[in-house]
Amino acid sequence: MKNINTTRVRAVVRKEFREYRRNKFIIYTMVTLPVIFLIVPLTSIFNLPATTPLAGIKGAVGSVLLLMLVMPDVLPATIAAYSVIGERDQGTLEPLLTTPIRRDEFILGKAIASIVPAVLMSYLVFIVVMTSLRLGANPRVVHEMWQPAWLVAEILFVPLLAAWSTWVGTAISARSSDVRISQQLGTLASLPVLAVTSLMSFQVIKPTVLVALTIAGALLAIDIAAWRVVSRMFDRERLITGVKTRS
Repeated sequence: MKNINTTRVRAVVRKEFREYRRNKFIIYTMVTLPVIFLIVPLTSIFNLPATTPLAGIKGAVGSVLLLMLVMPDVLPATIAAYSVIGERDQGTLEPLLTTPIRRDEFILGKAIASIVPAVLMSYLVFIVVMTSLRLGANPRVVHEMWQPAWLVAEILFVPLLAAWSTWVGTAISARSSDVRISQQLGTLASLPVLAVTSLMSFQVIKPTVLVALTIAGALLAIDIAAWRVVSRMFDRERLITGVKTRS
């Protein structure tokens, strides 16, 4: 790919953030999901009886950590699925696509605007959950939660999962003709990649820092490949006229 013009990418990001402020559904999603993903893990962990066996504690910890990875997977998919088809419905897509911005810059700007809020919200929920458990949970639970492997996994997996679901949502948005269907498909299509991280969460693969780094490396490679695929399948003429460009 050619050099990215950061000025044009920033312009797309700023435009997206302005659109978010006007879209009540996106604001509602950004507020509601973090609350849900904050309450559920805390309730689950704090309700564990003091006599819970170690296997039960590990299972609960794995479930909580996996649940906190669902948020960066679901939230950006919902936003990204709206990114292209939403503009088409509002009549703002054609003027944007007739500007000098390249398709990879357009896609990247859209992606950043979806990924950043999801990552910030996910990190905030993670910090609040971990701090609350540190201060008030059973010491055995705290010991299992505050493991280097889990901390590294959460820090690295959150942006990588957010990026993956964004590429999936954007691809579906570019091909879909209905906003609601696009958002539903985007959310469903983004979930399978969680199967990789769940192997570590439920200790099918022993959670270590090396395993977390290996999985993160695989997710990064997938994200880079997905960006290239989505950029190549992005057809200006098809989006504007509904007819695919002839080669």
